Amino acid sequence: MSNELGLECQVCGFVGLEDGNDGFFYCQRCGSQADGIRDTAVDNDDMILTKENVGSIVQRRVPVVKTEPLFSQSQPPSQFWETLRDDGEAGNGVGPIEPADFGRDPTTLSYEDYYSEIRMRYVMGVQIMIELQVKALVEKFNVCPIIVGMVEPVWLRFVASTRIFNDDWADEVVNESESQVQGETEIVGSRAKHRPEPHNILGKRSVMIWYQSMSKTIPLSCSLVLSFLVCHLAREPILATDIVKWTLDGKLPYFAAFVEIEKQIGPPTNACPLSSSRMFRPIQAISVQKLESLAACIARSIRLELPPVNFYAIASRYLRQLSLPVETILPHACRIYEWSMPPELWLSANEFRLPTRACVLAILMVSIRILYKIHGFGQWEMALSSAKKKDNILDIDADKEKEAEFESNVSISINPKLQDDDSDDDSDTKPYSNDKLPRQPNLDATEILVLLESKYSELIDTSDHCKNLQRYLEYCKDVVFAGVELSFEDHEEQQIIEDLWNFYQKEEEDKPSSPRESHLLTPTCGSHKRPRDSSKSKTKKGRDGNAHVSCINSKKERAIKRMLSNMEENKFCYIPPRTKVKRSDYLHYTRKKGNGAYTYAAHADYYVLLRSCARVAQLDVRSMHVAVLSFERRLAWLEKNIEHCFKVMPTNEDCQLCRDGEVIPNESIFQS
Repeated sequence: MSNELGLECQVCGFVGLEDGNDGFFYCQRCGSQADGIRDTAVDNDDMILTKENVGSIVQRRVPVVKTEPLFSQSQPPSQFWETLRDDGEAGNGVGPIEPADFGRDPTTLSYEDYYSEIRMRYVMGVQIMIELQVKALVEKFNVCPIIVGMVEPVWLRFVASTRIFNDDWADEVVNESESQVQGETEIVGSRAKHRPEPHNILGKRSVMIWYQSMSKTIPLSCSLVLSFLVCHLAREPILATDIVKWTLDGKLPYFAAFVEIEKQIGPPTNACPLSSSRMFRPIQAISVQKLESLAACIARSIRLELPPVNFYAIASRYLRQLSLPVETILPHACRIYEWSMPPELWLSANEFRLPTRACVLAILMVSIRILYKIHGFGQWEMALSSAKKKDNILDIDADKEKEAEFESNVSISINPKLQDDDSDDDSDTKPYSNDKLPRQPNLDATEILVLLESKYSELIDTSDHCKNLQRYLEYCKDVVFAGVELSFEDHEEQQIIEDLWNFYQKEEEDKPSSPRESHLLTPTCGSHKRPRDSSKSKTKKGRDGNAHVSCINSKKERAIKRMLSNMEENKFCYIPPRTKVKRSDYLHYTRKKGNGAYTYAAHADYYVLLRSCARVAQLDVRSMHVAVLSFERRLAWLEKNIEHCFKVMPTNEDCQLCRDGEVIPNESIFQS
């Protein structure tokens, strides 16, 4: 018998079987054993029927049972069938020599193959996205590596809670899609290439029904939620605003993660014909508020008890962003936090509740107001007048020692300690102890108010790709148009791109300096002027002084008008500084409702601090104000109840055991 047979393989359809020298024939491409064909080792001359060989020739063909597959490929089975079918169609030009009806179709997939493949592929893709995000958090943002081990059990428990791996999941999803339609509906005809796929009674593809159900049960945004959740469990000072910002900047794999996912799980298969970009490319980013609420929802669904946010680390971070003295404010804020423990510091499933970062900044604002006595005394308005007077003295007086002495008296110059606290303090290593809270001297609010107003415009956190054209083009290439490439390699187009980019860089280098810089570089003609007559200068000195005073007043008025305009934009009313102060206690602000809307009123001192904290937290000024009012009400409620407890607390004379000396009373925790 010949060593090769021109028969078609029943598995892959390739024409060509070879002898395996063991009595069986195998496909030359896939290596599968041919059924029903066996080498009997009988010569053609022995086919003459005789009494000796008739018994050995007449045999019943028994189909051979394969004991184990002979595939050596490591790719998924469905992908392997598709690859073999494409290669078989190309073939060697011979084509099949037998009717196709007599062999089974190797591409026939069952109902179970479809939903199992799309379910497993989607879950594995989301899991890879989570792994990429956790890896980026550890490598790029110095998050504790413990989150790598924490994310796996949280993810598996969440997947188990969704029950998408139940046996009846696929049927329930299809039945639900059919029951949602009411009345008579027209059955949609399927395309020719989709006819082998399962459809519901309305003609819709079951593949799309299962995918849409998966994307609703486990949306792609869950990857960001779980990444934020494990950071919260690890007590890292990572906020929801950070996760969203890094996602939009492309620093966290989210919008372009489908490229890496396809590299790991392979291209689409016959059982899951949906492309990776369609399955794993989000359309839009998740909001900051929804990120926190979904994290709380997932924790509740898997019965995970969450701790509060790391107040110490987050408060330290915010104080550094505001360039405020950490060593002065943070100990007092930690004392208030440990005493009050507001519930707003825990993640909530309520999407419309104030975020946790608002509560952290509310505690900081209360501490700053207590320490610096920001209670509407008009420090900001006095800072404007003092600053203008200082400018006037600097112009008239040439003695630098007197100038420095004057600046220290009016306390307008920025204290160097406000800027050097970030490098000297060790607030990241150990928190402050309650029994060692340092006594604070009389602090002046003018310095921090001037500092906050001067750095208000710098608190805007802009994206890195918006700074220059080169970063923006790289962002578009890596994030916006990720996975988009030319169908063929075009060296000429690549050369044109390089030439244009080199031309742009050359133009940027040759661009003249800004008009302000050129004005500073041009020599002034002041040194060439003739000296003025002393008599004329004396008579004009009074006029210049009056003009300078009017200029100071006009600048102060313009600053107040800008403040009024900014307050009106945020629905706030300006309150003039307090003049007849009877009590210097903590000043509480309220809001009134009129004409269907709330009206907010505040002094300029409080508003300067409020809007800076709101910008750092990326919140609306009114929302930040509501958070402060809510926390102040909680503190007032605690003080009221503590006072009530002191009144009803039994004394030693009322207790028989205390009078007999059998029980030693403990000191109250509220005693100083």
